[in-house]
Amino acid sequence: MDGIIEIGPFRLLAAYAFLVLLLFLVRKQGIGKEKEIIISTLRMTIQLIIMGYVLVYIFEQSYFYVTLLVFAVMLFFAIRNIFARIKTPVTKKLSRVIILSMITGTVVTTFYFLLLVLSSDPWYEARYFIPIAGMIIGNSMTGVALGVERLIGDMKAKKQLIEGALMLGATPKDATLEITRDVFTSAIMPTINSMVGMGIIFIPGMMTGQILAGASPLVAIEYQIAIMLGILGSVSITLFMLTRLGYLTFFNRWSQLEENSD
Repeated sequence: MDGIIEIGPFRLLAAYAFLVLLLFLVRKQGIGKEKEIIISTLRMTIQLIIMGYVLVYIFEQSYFYVTLLVFAVMLFFAIRNIFARIKTPVTKKLSRVIILSMITGTVVTTFYFLLLVLSSDPWYEARYFIPIAGMIIGNSMTGVALGVERLIGDMKAKKQLIEGALMLGATPKDATLEITRDVFTSAIMPTINSMVGMGIIFIPGMMTGQILAGASPLVAIEYQIAIMLGILGSVSITLFMLTRLGYLTFFNRWSQLEENSD
């Protein structure tokens, strides 16, 4: 395509000089993370190469079931990654809430974006569907992971305060209202903070990619604004469901606070 500078394998190898620099600095300071850095870089390289070939194949196929299958796989691994990130035990009830929140938030936002905002034809066009769904799922995954950690931690740390409020006649919702508000705020702030710096402090990745591909900066800006609002919507929905349904998993049928364990 005209306007695109091909990096090529030899120029790409030159970029690994930054990895060599990092390894040198880490070794010099005695941090001892060389193995992890090398493994992470190798995984990134292999995964992206495989993804590239897979996407080339998928883009050549114009079947809605292929696109939906890829979407389902992405969502599955995102949910799996959430549970891998959480260091504290998660009950089965809370696990179901996490899964429901992720599926609802990402599915609703993705289809709303593609059908009403982008109006792609056909709606299952993989070239648009997969990258947009990936950004929405990835950011929602991060928000939910942060939210779950904060919810579990605050519910345990403020157990006595919650029980005191219950003894005074408060409902579980009222007793945990401050906690759920703090969870929602803290988990959504990374998304909001990234929006604040866009255009002044840094040029976001999607916009940069489109500009490098030859698109007009104004068109790239339109896409970036739209997708960031879509991400904000998805994170908002998933966190709203997580907080509104998640706190209930810490109580039994008699509205008594119980331990967060199976």
